[in-house]
Amino acid sequence: MRWTLRFALPALLLVIIISVTLYIKFAQIWDQYSAPSYAWASLQNTLRGSTLDNPPAELGKVEDKVVIMARVESENTDWVAEGLPEYTLLLPTNCLRSQVFSRSILTGMPNRSWQHAIYTVNPSASTPNTTLTTPQNKGHESMAYLTYVIDHYTSLPGTLAFIHPHRRGFRDAWHTDTPLHDNVDALRTLQIPYVQKNGYVNLRCNWNPGCEKAHRKNKHITADVWRDVFKGTSKASFSQPEYVPGEVGAACCAQFAVSRNRVLERPLSDYEALRQWVVDTPLSDARSGRVLEFSWHVIFGMDAVYCPEESSCYCNVYGRC
Repeated sequence: MRWTLRFALPALLLVIIISVTLYIKFAQIWDQYSAPSYAWASLQNTLRGSTLDNPPAELGKVEDKVVIMARVESENTDWVAEGLPEYTLLLPTNCLRSQVFSRSILTGMPNRSWQHAIYTVNPSASTPNTTLTTPQNKGHESMAYLTYVIDHYTSLPGTLAFIHPHRRGFRDAWHTDTPLHDNVDALRTLQIPYVQKNGYVNLRCNWNPGCEKAHRKNKHITADVWRDVFKGTSKASFSQPEYVPGEVGAACCAQFAVSRNRVLERPLSDYEALRQWVVDTPLSDARSGRVLEFSWHVIFGMDAVYCPEESSCYCNVYGRC
């Protein structure tokens, strides 16, 4: 009996540690949605084939596209320069010069080439002064997204892609909607003309999580939160009871692309008010970020429930028809 307990207790402890670790790692899924149903939907998506089989016909101008992301200082984002080599490196507005890269490296690969705006949200004393930073480390990626729009409102490129700092792999990038969960694949095959036509596209077509019928009673976007977010904007009417939607639905997870014209449909003061909401709200970093995660489609002019049919979404957004 003693020998059994001697081995059983450590084994049980190991199982508990592994279970807790997995729970924490995939808390975004467990937080509101069904992990098994997500896994099944993800497998079905993967079996559709590679996004690189059908590249876009129209690629857009190199200097007219920007990829925007937030990172913590420990995250390595070298993959951006390797997979999406840039033409102009965006520097803080207080810098005297911009660092320009040779056009020669871009020959023959126009859709791989983007401007980069990579914000470090937790700069340290050793952070170079050429690093883009945010006013505060709150709201997850939303602080960087809004800061870019505010700082460049009068000089925006034609297409803006807002993505996460992890490149690929299920563990970190399960929500990136390409067969290998690869953001480089996503942006290389992004249909720029469709972004311009539609104004806003979610880079995730898979309805799970966020668009399934059971998810549209979104626990993060309560009536009070909705009114609080929009009350300081030009859409202040959204804060009136009759404008509060009964359902809010969009595929997760705060990765999307918009056109310059769509951004400019709102005044600069709207984006300033939204960023100030992130700063002032008593909601935590994670919860305030989650609120905006399920609000971006509304901020950029779509209905409260924006859930394009999956197959048409893959065709329109990635050319996977």
